Amino acid sequence: MGQVHDHGGGVRSIEVPIPDNPLGTTLVYVVDTDRGPVLVDTGWDDPASWDTLVEGLAACGTPVDEVHGVVVTHHHPDHHGLSGQVREASGAWLAMHAADTAIVRRARSTEPGRWLAYMTAKLTAAGAPEEHLAPLRAARPRSVPGLAPALPDREIVPGELLDLAGRRLRAIWTPGHTPGHVCLHLEEHHPAQLPGHGRLFSGDHLLPEITPHIGLYEDPDDTTIADPLGDYLDSLERIGRLAPAEVLPAHQHTFTDATGRVRELLTHHEDRLTGLLALLSEPLTAWQVAERMEWNRPWAQIPFQSRNIAVSEAEAHLRRLVKLGQAEAVTGSEPVTYVAV
Repeated sequence: MGQVHDHGGGVRSIEVPIPDNPLGTTLVYVVDTDRGPVLVDTGWDDPASWDTLVEGLAACGTPVDEVHGVVVTHHHPDHHGLSGQVREASGAWLAMHAADTAIVRRARSTEPGRWLAYMTAKLTAAGAPEEHLAPLRAARPRSVPGLAPALPDREIVPGELLDLAGRRLRAIWTPGHTPGHVCLHLEEHHPAQLPGHGRLFSGDHLLPEITPHIGLYEDPDDTTIADPLGDYLDSLERIGRLAPAEVLPAHQHTFTDATGRVRELLTHHEDRLTGLLALLSEPLTAWQVAERMEWNRPWAQIPFQSRNIAVSEAEAHLRRLVKLGQAEAVTGSEPVTYVAV
């Protein structure tokens, strides 16, 4: 069984495993309300994860069929994966921001083969070498976790209190990690009287020791030129100003110095953008930029799927530099190269 933690004030968490993932677990929060328990996120869609969630709920004194609602911070499968099963078992409502609900709706109608073709085209345009593209071209379309997620039946409206009887939980739109990511501000006195403004369920927006992945918003049917890193940095500053007494993130552990952590992350991305500009003294593709960026291990040791994520992150930083007028795409280059202005 995953560990269960009591955070006081009618809030507990369950560590739900993520199979074959270095993150290890998702922290699913159980919030008591006058109409029954409400979950913040649900964990990965996997039989062992489901068993852990059900056992954890029982340890909290909450049979799964008594869950009243599920608030999803964002659509990723380690957060939203088990939401459908929770709803089937309990009749609970599911709530999500409209921007991520749109992605869920499209994911449910998009064939796996379309995703493969889309990813291959994106990586080709980014300058990926043939040895990286070949496995994608040879792959057979198959069902992938997260491509048939549950469709939410309620909308989380930024700035508004959620309909949680006896609780004050306000939605804060924090795009960046996904276009519809939300943090949830519990506007109540901290049970241990810690200084600050309530508690914050931060999803993946603000984590104690990990820099959240900020890549391009992957969606085959969306041609919008978004600026995810710009969205993220703006959202971070908003959370920094909120100054919650305690942060309850979806991974790792709770922590108190939200403002300090926000400063660290803002500095991290500022340093990355500065380093990237120095690299762009010569024209480089997004793949070449990713090869030269600093990661938690050398490029040669980064596995296939993680390289795809790294390239997406490099592209998000390049797009931010272009938006700031500090870099530009070289006209007529194919694959596209970028250079400092």
